[in-house]
Amino acid sequence: MTTIATGERIHVLGICGSLRAGSYNRGLLRAAQEMAREHGIDVEIYERLRDIPPYDQDQDTDETRPEPVRHLKDAISGAAGLVIATPEYNYGVPGVLKNAFDWASRPAHTSPIYRKPVVVMGASTGMSGTIRAQLAWRQSFLFNDMLTLQQPEVLIPRCADRFDANGNLVDQSTRDLVGKQMAAFAAWVRRANAASEIGAI
Repeated sequence: MTTIATGERIHVLGICGSLRAGSYNRGLLRAAQEMAREHGIDVEIYERLRDIPPYDQDQDTDETRPEPVRHLKDAISGAAGLVIATPEYNYGVPGVLKNAFDWASRPAHTSPIYRKPVVVMGASTGMSGTIRAQLAWRQSFLFNDMLTLQQPEVLIPRCADRFDANGNLVDQSTRDLVGKQMAAFAAWVRRANAASEIGAI
């Protein structure tokens, strides 16, 4: 786990599970990036998700691992935590993001996501607010014993009314909720880091 000095700003990696340029979840992640700053978090948004090939165990060795996968793993390794903005497709998680996690999760106990603090958020145009996708992610996170922040949840239904024409989150109540989640995540990452340093996790 990345060591965080007292008072040091926290560098985390934000990953959006949608490749669409006008994605609401990308706008949600940008809002999280903006509001996280006042809580001591710098969110780097990962921009190379589309470059990652389908998972192939034959290529998952130090000698054969594709460069985009090495880039992803290095980015995760250098971050103190992960912020995941997920859409919900067919009651489940987006395949492009699940594929990236399949690469990042191996080998299980030495992967860059092993015991990594993580928080998930999501927006949908329907009524569910990505609740099924977020539950599925929490199940997947268990495999690598990821440290998932459970509350507050950011589940945004009917999200089209909450963003402007440029994909910016403008609904104030939603922005307030995202801000609360980022504040909680900052405390969560620092607590996890402190526990790791004394061998508690």
